[in-house]
Amino acid sequence: MTFAFAGGYELFIVLAIALLFFGNRLPGVMRSLGQSIVEFKKGASDAESDDKTQPKSID
Repeated sequence: MTFAFAGGYELFIVLAIALLFFGNRLPGVMRSLGQSIVEFKKGASDAESDDKTQPKSID
């Protein structure tokens, strides 16, 4: 039994079914995902800038 990656046609069918089930909630989910990514990047850049400004201690 072998499994192959989904081709274009199969992927289209899966996306169409997902759109039918989650069509009305999909924009809100994508908006939340985008905001989460922005917040993560902001936190990562703040942590990086904090590392650069703090002096390193010598033990």
